[in-house]
Amino acid sequence: MEKAKKKIETDDRFEIRLSGSGGQGMVFAGMILAEAIGINDGKNVVQTQSYGPEARGGTSRSDVVVSSKDIYYPKPIKLDLLLCLTQESCDTYHQALKEDGLLIVDSDLVSQLPACEVHAFSFTQLARGRIGTPMVANVIALGTIAGLTKMVSKRGLSEAVQRRAPKGTEEKNLKALEMGFELARKKRGKKSH
Repeated sequence: MEKAKKKIETDDRFEIRLSGSGGQGMVFAGMILAEAIGINDGKNVVQTQSYGPEARGGTSRSDVVVSSKDIYYPKPIKLDLLLCLTQESCDTYHQALKEDGLLIVDSDLVSQLPACEVHAFSFTQLARGRIGTPMVANVIALGTIAGLTKMVSKRGLSEAVQRRAPKGTEEKNLKALEMGFELARKKRGKKSH
């Protein structure tokens, strides 16, 4: 995690893929992240997306490329950070992760892990159990990513969530975001001991 944080601060280009299945909100999460980084934090950012024709249930991904300089190629070349909310997305995309990249998975939905350092969190179970809907697992994951990497400010991410959340869900999404930041704090706390 410290490597990822240093890389964000020093590299010209940082590549992120948020992946899962249709209906898990990967495109929504990518738009929130890109908006928070670009509008609120003032960095250069490009967000692209891809999802299967099945929409719900098919594979879905959102790619975010961040740079302090101009971005001439909008798609990732080799990922610095990969979020996988399904086993299929982990199987499909983990090879695109750099050797020292950061892999974050939903521990309830991804059980067969590649031979690399993995950070596993119960995003879906926490969303269902503590907020009452699995639909905010993506926002919990965003808070965790932001908390671990410091790639985007908490304020910027909160403002983007408030702007983008469907009407009437703002409070649940902000609660989910805070849960993600708390997961990151706990994870960082374990690392420092």
